[in-house]
Amino acid sequence: MNNQKQQKPTLTGQRFKTRKRDEKERFDPTQFQESIVQGLNHSGSDLEAVAKFLDATGAKLDYRRYAETLFDILVAGGMLAPGGTLSDDMTRTEFCLFTAQEDLETMQAYAQVFNKLIRRYKYLEKGFEEEIKKLLLFLKGFTESERNKLAMLTGILLANGNISASILNSLYNENLVKEGVSAAFAVKLFKSWINEKDINSVAGSLRKVGMDNRLMELFPANKRSCEHFSKYFTDAGLKELSDFARNQQSIDARKELQKELKEMMSLGEPQKEIIVYTKDEMKKAGISEQAMISMIWTSVMKSVEWNKKEELVTEQAIKLLKQYSPLLKAFTSQGLSEITLLLKIQEYCYDNIQFMKAFQKIVLLLYKADVLSEEAILKWYSEAHLAKGKSVFLEQMKKFVEWLKNAEEESESEEEEAD
Repeated sequence: MNNQKQQKPTLTGQRFKTRKRDEKERFDPTQFQESIVQGLNHSGSDLEAVAKFLDATGAKLDYRRYAETLFDILVAGGMLAPGGTLSDDMTRTEFCLFTAQEDLETMQAYAQVFNKLIRRYKYLEKGFEEEIKKLLLFLKGFTESERNKLAMLTGILLANGNISASILNSLYNENLVKEGVSAAFAVKLFKSWINEKDINSVAGSLRKVGMDNRLMELFPANKRSCEHFSKYFTDAGLKELSDFARNQQSIDARKELQKELKEMMSLGEPQKEIIVYTKDEMKKAGISEQAMISMIWTSVMKSVEWNKKEELVTEQAIKLLKQYSPLLKAFTSQGLSEITLLLKIQEYCYDNIQFMKAFQKIVLLLYKADVLSEEAILKWYSEAHLAKGKSVFLEQMKKFVEWLKNAEEESESEEEEAD
């Protein structure tokens, strides 16, 4: 028996390196750029011809890989280096957005070129948005005229839904804001957007991406006030944008105030302190007494968990409103505020079915607590009521209103006798 270990067979011979067949070709935009530049130079300033050239060329060239290069050329005439300067070592064209005429009609024609291109090659959509975001960050590297053209084009594209309003995030770049570039760019952008559609289109798009309350950020921190924003955009001929921002600021202030009211109530803060705080905030935010009484009513009614049983909920409501009647009284110093409160009560009782039978008792309580006057109740009854549950609530109030009218007539009669 052979005790020696048998040697394992070994492979001998030359090793060959194998290449992957699908190895990606090296990214080289030079040839792509030359092809696009040549086509644009041939098309010249005829934008119809440019659109046709881009449509046909997409079948031959790799738009997907070179999207950034393509858009750089169409906007600036060549590839952009970081910061917004044109790369020196590559072919350029004089037929691009930045060399076009600076007017709205020309920018609308350029918007059509981009629109046709992206409709034809849907995969360019994302790359185009990324390009616009990048261009906005490069604004300082462009001339004032180039910025104006880009702003007008961007406004038109936003108005027509070609890009999302989320691209405006680039304008909140600290350096652009600090040097006033963002605000100046925004003026041109919003003017062309509103010219294409209207302020409702702007508002809707901004709300969709959660930017409706961020317009103040176009200015440095020390200039972020309603007054400065309003003056800047009103002077620039954009009063509707100024009004929209003011309204948004007011909505935000109301939300914050409502939240604070709810918290103060839940902590059981003294009503005197709540009144002082609320009046101060109301003045700061420019909130009317009518808007304030609506908010207070909502806060009071949200401060408890309501019983589901109709017979118990009325008792619970009376107890709560008796407690908060001094707060309600502090914000019903005007007849219109009293009517507003009555309408809020009517609406609440209608929308929350277990309160339907409680309406008359709530109004009577607030009348006795001197929150609601007989004049306001009579006006509500005769003409100022809502259609919601009208027949039910008017019937509930009928006897009390008759009593008020009789009391008023007796009072007048006594005054005449005294005279």
